[in-house]
Amino acid sequence: MPHVIVKLTTGRSEQLKQEITAAVTAAIASSAHLSEDLVSVSIEEFEQGDWADKVFKPEITDRPETLYKKPGYTPG
Repeated sequence: MPHVIVKLTTGRSEQLKQEITAAVTAAIASSAHLSEDLVSVSIEEFEQGDWADKVFKPEITDRPETLYKKPGYTPG
């Protein structure tokens, strides 16, 4: 029963968040050989100015053992 949390900076429309949710759900279900009914998705939004402290450091740099895809950026 995968649960995926997508963290984004603010500013996306509800329609785009629904599209992201559908794409993530389909990708996880397909790659994990599961029914889409078993996948749940949450979206958490953060202000751009908070990204480094609230997402990048605690979720990316401080948890390398859980990171399977590294970002191609560093917050500036």
